[in-house]
Amino acid sequence: MQQEANTFDQSMAGWQQWQESPWGRLRYALAAANLRRHLGPAPLDVLDVGGGDGGDAVALALAGHRVRIVDNSAEMLTAAQRRAEAAGVGDRVTCVRSDLLHMSAETADVVLCHNVLQYVTSVREALEAVVRPLRPGGLLSVMAINKHSAPLVTAIRKLDPAAALAALDSDQLETATFGTVVALFTAADLAAAMSEANCPPTAHYGIRNVCDYIADDDRKKDPAFYADLERLELALSDRDPYRQTARLCQLVGTRL
Repeated sequence: MQQEANTFDQSMAGWQQWQESPWGRLRYALAAANLRRHLGPAPLDVLDVGGGDGGDAVALALAGHRVRIVDNSAEMLTAAQRRAEAAGVGDRVTCVRSDLLHMSAETADVVLCHNVLQYVTSVREALEAVVRPLRPGGLLSVMAINKHSAPLVTAIRKLDPAAALAALDSDQLETATFGTVVALFTAADLAAAMSEANCPPTAHYGIRNVCDYIADDDRKKDPAFYADLERLELALSDRDPYRQTARLCQLVGTRL
């Protein structure tokens, strides 16, 4: 995964700009809100696999948890440590450079695997690796780009029905931020893979259920509009049919 780490290093500025965008902020706000429904009292030991520059980790550390970020990008980890220190939680965030298949055997109460599976060669091997450190009864949170969203985004945002038709049968997508081709998953795909890894899902959430289908991106930057949008997204996150076509799937499972 060295090539992927280099790709992330080279796209660092674009990634940080994306995080500050309304859609980036929604991704982290919704994931954190969904996790809070399941987390026990702090402090818990959290392993954030592919945690990048600490977008999820710092929020968890601010809530009192101990977080270990494992990532293969040196620049991302440096940024994560800076972010943690700036937030006053540098003592609760540890950064480790490692491939996910070769992580140390330290145990955890919670494991995050957010937007990682779309980059791996073998989903089965990756999930086995991230579940291995998880204590029995511990939580696994998995996030990936939702395959069902691709045709809708293409038709609505790009106004390209022919490409949307082709996307119906595609399980890949080229990302704008990193310029890489990634795999797409349905919630059912993720649920089956998690169950095979001995960590069946107990909850399914949609992240950015409507945001990515609103064409006026400038409107989303208005603070009042964004606040209303975030409240709507939170209300839709666990409701059908909206979560089925959200841009991202988040599934939370329990280690057997």
